[in-house]
Amino acid sequence: MARLVDVAAAAGVSVGLVSRVLNDDPATRATEETRQRIQRAADRLGYRPNHAARALRSARTYTIGLVVPDLTNALFAELMRGVEEASARLGYTVLLGRSEALTDESRISRLLDDGRVDGFLLQGRDADTTESLAAIAGTAPVVVINSRMRRRQGSVMLDDQAAGRIAAEYLIRHGHRRIGLVNGLRSLPTARLRAAGFRAALRDAGLPLRAKSITWFGYTVPDAAPALESIMAAAQPPSAVVVGNVNAAMGVLTEARRLGLSVPGDLSVIAIHDAWTADHTWPPLTTVKLPLGRLGERAVEALHRRLDGRPGEDQLVDDVAPEVIERESVAGPA
Repeated sequence: MARLVDVAAAAGVSVGLVSRVLNDDPATRATEETRQRIQRAADRLGYRPNHAARALRSARTYTIGLVVPDLTNALFAELMRGVEEASARLGYTVLLGRSEALTDESRISRLLDDGRVDGFLLQGRDADTTESLAAIAGTAPVVVINSRMRRRQGSVMLDDQAAGRIAAEYLIRHGHRRIGLVNGLRSLPTARLRAAGFRAALRDAGLPLRAKSITWFGYTVPDAAPALESIMAAAQPPSAVVVGNVNAAMGVLTEARRLGLSVPGDLSVIAIHDAWTADHTWPPLTTVKLPLGRLGERAVEALHRRLDGRPGEDQLVDDVAPEVIERESVAGPA
């Protein structure tokens, strides 16, 4: 088994510097090149830190809690991959929980009182659930995933406004002039930001934002049926829709069939977010892929800094741009 001294020899630096870099000591002065050289040497040699000894020295568990709304949601697989990879790199173990199951105050309190977790990554089903979870966590360090808090906790968010704009612009480039948005709940920051990007794209293209062209029913499959029915009841229904979430888009496809609409012949559909399920709908869904894995990585890194005593801050994941994944649900207007 590789030791610190082996990593130091391979990287050509002192044992002390290796220890500080691998433990992400905020006081460490080292260039990015040196840090990468140390990390490469550690990876090559298969070095693994002694977590038990580190926990005893620091009085920390090096365990963090990841709380998400729905463990069966395909979108969270990519998020959890990023969380796991960053946690492994920084030496943390991850406990996974479902937000609705943890709004009972006693359950989070037990995790904290028993010394089982150092802090939490939180994503509630809605803003109120996230606020409740953060309040229950009390003084424990918290980072909120893809939402913002009324009290400053620190958050990491995707560029949802860019996603809404990119989705609408893609439909405009395909010749669509009547475009709707099947969106999440108005109370969600992600839904409001996606709507802002959608509106900006239509405004810049000189297209009118038609009455009732945006619905705010929610991001789930059942939410899609009343949303699409409402939009398509307009005097001039859209020839294309942006759907605020890939899960809701599956419901849009089902409702379109019920209404006798062919996709993409009668109605083009593009969804925000990408998941493995988008390959297996009929037709396969064109999507705007957001960097969920990077979101998970950045959230862990932010919580790590909080645990080192640094203040919370709001961050935007903008180092990986949203991208369109072209499949078969978009065509030009009939």
